Amino acid sequence: MRTAYKERIARRLTWVTALIILIVFVLIYLVASFTVVRNIDYELQLETDKHKDQIFLVNGEIRFLHMDEWEEMEHSQIQLNPIFIEIVDLEGKSKDRSPNLRENHLSFSPEKSLKNEAWTQKIGASEVRTRQIPLYNAGKHEGYLLLAKSFDDTRELLDNLRNVLLVFYPMILISLYLTMRYLAGKSIEPIQEIIEKTNQITQKNLNERVPEPELEDEIGQLTRSINDLLGRLEQALKREKQFTSDASHELRTPLSVLRGTLEVLIRKPRTSEEYEQKIQTALGTIDRMSAMIDQLLALARVENAKNLVREELELITFLEEKADQISSEQKRKITFQSQVSLPIYITTNEKSLEMILDNLLHNAIKYSPGNSDIFLRVGKSGAFPYIEVADSGSGIAEAHLEQIFDPFFREKEALDQGIPGTGLGLAIVKKLAQESQIKLSVVSKKDVGSTFRLDFPSQS
Repeated sequence: MRTAYKERIARRLTWVTALIILIVFVLIYLVASFTVVRNIDYELQLETDKHKDQIFLVNGEIRFLHMDEWEEMEHSQIQLNPIFIEIVDLEGKSKDRSPNLRENHLSFSPEKSLKNEAWTQKIGASEVRTRQIPLYNAGKHEGYLLLAKSFDDTRELLDNLRNVLLVFYPMILISLYLTMRYLAGKSIEPIQEIIEKTNQITQKNLNERVPEPELEDEIGQLTRSINDLLGRLEQALKREKQFTSDASHELRTPLSVLRGTLEVLIRKPRTSEEYEQKIQTALGTIDRMSAMIDQLLALARVENAKNLVREELELITFLEEKADQISSEQKRKITFQSQVSLPIYITTNEKSLEMILDNLLHNAIKYSPGNSDIFLRVGKSGAFPYIEVADSGSGIAEAHLEQIFDPFFREKEALDQGIPGTGLGLAIVKKLAQESQIKLSVVSKKDVGSTFRLDFPSQS
């Protein structure tokens, strides 16, 4: 059974507050009970101090220092707050008691006299608070003096207090729950507005946003997080649409060339030289399509890669071997330069770094004259290792520096010159650098050259 969020909030707050109120009520009752009982015990103490030096037991007989005190009215008549007195011997046998006790006797407990404490007992239908002290004559223990004071009024006061608290407690809980429910409902109104607005946003209107509140609170943070998420989704969808459009266009072009070539071949008989020429053109087109598909698959693998395995790598040796490898494969000199003399150890994914360098070095070769210099440098900026790939080629226009990492982007000049490529290499480099937490940057000047730099996180 689903329960509304405001109901759950109201119940939780009500239960917590109910527990606090219950503790407060219990404390109120205990404090009131302790206070009134202490007051009665104090009055009993005063009466005890008043009578202990006026009554004696001498050889089992009662002696009074002031007989008139014993015969005063408060001991012989029922009063508002009467004092009950009884004298017993060492065995607890009653020697005398105040007339207001009638046929009743006070409770006798020698242990309590040693502890000098009072206790509550029943006398008939009434409840009294009793205290007991020993009686001495010439240093000899002769018996006990028992004094009691009515506890009925105090008990009635405590019972009334308890009943009032028990009656008010559920009333407070009900009022508290209704109040909490109302306040919880008001509190989540902004969330309900967010839900309503987000339910209206679909793929067709991803440009819409949830209105942000003026207050800088959690609701505001939630709204901004949702808007940021919508913004990322919108950009991702745009990139996906653009990528699909570009990929379709780039694949359609070689397919059109291939189809046209084959159609020319079947129109009429050709010489063997013409057939060979057209077949070579078709094979070249297929090779370009294969290269493009390989790059698309590589880009897809990079985007879907999770938790790249990172291992320790000695950078100088790795880069020196990479420069030699590319130089041998491409028949083009790559000059390796190390700005430090000590080994540089980094933690990275070796295959990803190798793919990044392959793309950057191949681009440097493609866009540089055959006799120009290409450099592969390594060094450290403080605690941060870096790699640079520099060429003296055609360079990149400043207006295009932000676009060169977009899939399928190629400068018009490169297309006009017929420089082969798919426009996916730098997109792959950017994705791999992001996955490997490598900062990628480029400095370029038209007709002077380009320098791509990879800055690694601190290895300390």
